Amino acid sequence: MTMTRPNLLLIIADQWRADALGFVGGDPVHTPNLDALAARGRVLVEATSTYPVCSPCRAMLLSGAYPWVNGVPLNTNSHTGPMGVALRRDIRCWSDVLADEGYHLGWIGKWHLDPPDEVDMLVGEGVREDGKVWDGWTPPEGRHGFDFWYSYGACDKHLEPHYWLADSLQTEPVRVQEWSPRHEAGIAIDFLDAAAAAARDEGTPFGLVWSINPPHQPFDEVPDEYFAHTRDLTADDLLVRPNVPADPALREEAAKAARGYFAAIRGVDEQVGRVLDHLDASGLAENTIVIFTSDHGMQLGSHGLMYKNVPYDESMRVPMIIAWPGTLRPGTDSVLMGSAELAPTLLGLLGVDDVPDHMVGVDLTAHLRDEPDAVTPTESLYLRVDGTVQRGDVRGLRTHTRKLAITAADGERTVELWDREADPYERIEVAAERPDEVDALTDRLRTVLTQLKDPLVGDLLGEGASRVG
Repeated sequence: MTMTRPNLLLIIADQWRADALGFVGGDPVHTPNLDALAARGRVLVEATSTYPVCSPCRAMLLSGAYPWVNGVPLNTNSHTGPMGVALRRDIRCWSDVLADEGYHLGWIGKWHLDPPDEVDMLVGEGVREDGKVWDGWTPPEGRHGFDFWYSYGACDKHLEPHYWLADSLQTEPVRVQEWSPRHEAGIAIDFLDAAAAAARDEGTPFGLVWSINPPHQPFDEVPDEYFAHTRDLTADDLLVRPNVPADPALREEAAKAARGYFAAIRGVDEQVGRVLDHLDASGLAENTIVIFTSDHGMQLGSHGLMYKNVPYDESMRVPMIIAWPGTLRPGTDSVLMGSAELAPTLLGLLGVDDVPDHMVGVDLTAHLRDEPDAVTPTESLYLRVDGTVQRGDVRGLRTHTRKLAITAADGERTVELWDREADPYERIEVAAERPDEVDALTDRLRTVLTQLKDPLVGDLLGEGASRVG
């Protein structure tokens, strides 16, 4: 099989926190296939979700642009759609660039970057209990270069998923009676078979994104066999991070969620293993860059919280495994990597020079190739836009040793600082005791956000930010 340009397999699992991998030794999870991928890949242990909630992070991963540029400052649904929240049709994503370079591109699974319309109220997932429509059809002009399409918007019916194909009408999604990761693994295997034939016959490289909804809730929509290792575990067995409060009600809620969450992780790992085994059997593995990551993590009781969209590491830190046999040295890597770094890094690894100007993240290719004098980020950012559920605009800065978060809500501004070296679980907030550090980090955050043309930088940061509350 003659191939020159490398292929790409990007796997994005929803709401998978960095500690939920067996080789990490944190959460009590069973992930032998991802452990094996990590053993032959580079593991970026300081990779973070810049905006740890579904749509905003996904838009950054695909476009390489920040929310005020790509059009997605909030989750896309029927409430935010009228506000204009949607991935801009005219923004060039890394997939648009690869399509122009002749790549065969496929998207399988969750998209969640377009608002539903009135038709979507009647098809797909329909209206949820919260009164909103989250799921929606994406027309061909919104698919950003992906010619193979087997996708949906944001359907959380994991045991009864549905999909729109490349030529599906909006009113005719394909409905499936199978757990979505298992079904999608079969679709991915079929895609790889076709890709292997195209590579052999035409020399066409491929890029496949497999966007898996689990381990995102609901946690009871997981096949029963994957609960075998979690069903009998106690809250103390499941909730191993020391920043989970002792409150019995919270721990009971978190433990119940953890049993399903970790079960889903075990199941997804099994399906990822099926696809990776087939990639190898197809003769494609040697020339394929495989990346496993997530859009955000999950609190799972830490700091008294359950889900995400907060500046704690349980929410921010995500898996980032990059494997390319014979090209990238395997091992653990502490380089700082935010969501904006992925797009330019993908293009760099694939040898593509056509990088759109809005992709302002650092291309980590030189670093990953162990080239001398490679440029790496000195910080990663945290963002949150005042929304319909969580109130307050937040901007934050995360370095190897410190984390700063500044929140503006209800006319007040709160500054928080954590010492990541002395307090890795972020249990002690120290802004009041360290005003000089707060001022220095705030100045740096203001400089970065000004360079990025964040429209809120002046109102949120201003001059001389001080701690309130």
